[in-house]
Amino acid sequence: MSLQWEGRELEWQLGWGTRCSIQAMGIKTALPAAELGLYSLVLSGALAYAGRGLFEASQDGAHRKAFRESVRPGWEYIGRKMDVADFEWVMWFTSFRNVIIFALSGHVLFAKLCTMVAPQLRSWMYAVYGALAVVGTMGPWYLLLLLGHCVGLYVVSLFGQPWLCLGVGLASLASFKLDPLISWQSGFVTGTFDLQEVLFHGGCGFTVLRCTSFALESCAHPDRRYSLADLLKYNFYLPFFFFGPIMTFDRFHAQVSQVEPVRPEGELWRIRAQAGLSVVAILAVDVFFHFFYILTIPSDLKFVNRLPDSALAGLAYSNLVYDWVKAAVLFGVVNTVARLDHLDPPQPPKCITALYVFAETHFDRGINDWLCKYVYNYIGGEHSAVIPELGATIATFAITTLWLGPCDVVYLWSCLNCFGLNFELWVQKLAELEPLSQIETSLSEQMSRRVRAVFGAMNFWAIIMYNLVSLNSPEFTDLVAQRLLLSGFPQTTLAILFVTYCGVQLVKERERTLALEEEQKQDKEKLE
Repeated sequence: MSLQWEGRELEWQLGWGTRCSIQAMGIKTALPAAELGLYSLVLSGALAYAGRGLFEASQDGAHRKAFRESVRPGWEYIGRKMDVADFEWVMWFTSFRNVIIFALSGHVLFAKLCTMVAPQLRSWMYAVYGALAVVGTMGPWYLLLLLGHCVGLYVVSLFGQPWLCLGVGLASLASFKLDPLISWQSGFVTGTFDLQEVLFHGGCGFTVLRCTSFALESCAHPDRRYSLADLLKYNFYLPFFFFGPIMTFDRFHAQVSQVEPVRPEGELWRIRAQAGLSVVAILAVDVFFHFFYILTIPSDLKFVNRLPDSALAGLAYSNLVYDWVKAAVLFGVVNTVARLDHLDPPQPPKCITALYVFAETHFDRGINDWLCKYVYNYIGGEHSAVIPELGATIATFAITTLWLGPCDVVYLWSCLNCFGLNFELWVQKLAELEPLSQIETSLSEQMSRRVRAVFGAMNFWAIIMYNLVSLNSPEFTDLVAQRLLLSGFPQTTLAILFVTYCGVQLVKERERTLALEEEQKQDKEKLE
């Protein structure tokens, strides 16, 4: 199983945006400007202090024997080495950079020509170009393997039974995750290259999810009579093929079927801005890895144990931030191409710094939409009752476990995050009962916001700890927990919680500003 791809990119995919979460309550309550200024000062100082500790640790460990494999020569002229522990990132922007640029540039060029000459055929052009790119990368037998799965799920969709479509889709997904079927099917790939396993799992996994979405939408709308050609045009759209994000079939089909699509005002400027941000993020990560070895340091637990508590907390936090940046860059590049094709793809993931509730924890909005639409919302209903919510989260995390590839680390990650999501609802229900609801009613709105931010700070670190399990290792997570929660109690624990509390308050202030802007926009539209 490729945990490098599936574990690092997709384990944060579950964002349950449909449930009313705690942070939405009292969102328009403002705090004094001086108080917010103090929070900004504390957070900036803490991040700078932790960053200094990480920088010194990276310098001290640059020549350690344990770091030789993943800390390689970088900017030799200033004596800086580079953290290359994430081989996917290195491959994307070194040996495979030109291939990616060539393939996506060719797609954009042919799409533009087709839109100018024969716009009614552009969806066919997308599919043909994507299929040829897959053949050129993975070989013709790999294409035939995927066509077999597509045809199989198309035939199942003709029966019009959603439970059968979902069941066959999950069985098809399991065939790419469990031996001996995975070993047999991987033999269909011709040649051997560095990213072969990543591309194999990405292409197969997303193909199954897309085909399952097609089958379920066919059952939901039997009057629309979708064809096998519609499925193939949906599945072989190259920008989404290997790495996602996934658009549900109904959205993709509606958008790609527009004969004369019209861009909204300012859309081209926004596309250029997104492309520019992706380039800046890539350069920033390259610079960062020459000074901070955040991916290599956790592999040497003896060295990690010697870090000061502030640096250790910064190391745990920075690993999750990097994972968000990696996902944001990947989806940012892909979404730029998709928007040039007049599509409205899923938005990039929400920044980890702004996540302090499990109800919004996801790094892939596409898979989140897929799971919510076909599993979570279907079982959970309004997500306000404890038992249906428990059933919905268990079912959803069971499918997620299959998607990531069943193994001990994934089982642990799923259980922890399933518990966290349900625990939030239990706390919310408890807070609605007497005497807690009466106590909060007696508080001012500002004090209520402060109390909720305290709980948000604790939740933030629960999210970090639960996801470090799969991002790094259970051993590293256990060490972080021991140092920050047990041996560091109470000084380190309270200091970190206070810094996190400051960050949560600043996030809440940002949410408040956005909510007011949205309200003003809606009021303006009503007046017009």
